[in-house]
Amino acid sequence: MELKVSELEQEPVEFELELAAGTIDFGEEAEQEGALETSGRAEVIHEHRGPREVVADIRLRGTYKGTFHVPCARCVEPVEVPVAGEFDLIFRPVGADAGSAERSISAQETEIGYYQKDSLLLEDVLREQVLLSLPVRTLCKPDCKGLCPRCGKNRNLDACSCEEGPTDPRWDALSGLRGRMKS
Repeated sequence: MELKVSELEQEPVEFELELAAGTIDFGEEAEQEGALETSGRAEVIHEHRGPREVVADIRLRGTYKGTFHVPCARCVEPVEVPVAGEFDLIFRPVGADAGSAERSISAQETEIGYYQKDSLLLEDVLREQVLLSLPVRTLCKPDCKGLCPRCGKNRNLDACSCEEGPTDPRWDALSGLRGRMKS
């Protein structure tokens, strides 16, 4: 859904959508399962920067909810992760904050995004919000055994017959440490 500044200046846009799986490309990080539900409101906020300069910011508020499959960090099997969240974001035209001198930005300014060509795609905003709300590390179960580094078998499904590889000789100095610590 394209949110155009010219249309938003006439009146705010209320939205309530169900985006089918595959509508948004989440890359390898996640695969959408079922519909991604979203609802909210988009409006223009005029920021006056002096007597003649007015910047049209887009304020986007809403919620999202859906289910995703995320690869397990150890065995790469898909793990179902429900995701839900709210957002309240401000977007400015690209170049609106460009200045000739370097300056520090406030904490509030770090929360501002930018749009190009007088419009913003809701799908891009949802992609970012979903990816930010996914856990950094997902495990299929707490005791996941992962993949064998030699043959690639999932150790949760099959016992691996690969023998332990040679140890790195740099660790030899620490090999007897556990026994010495117990005594």
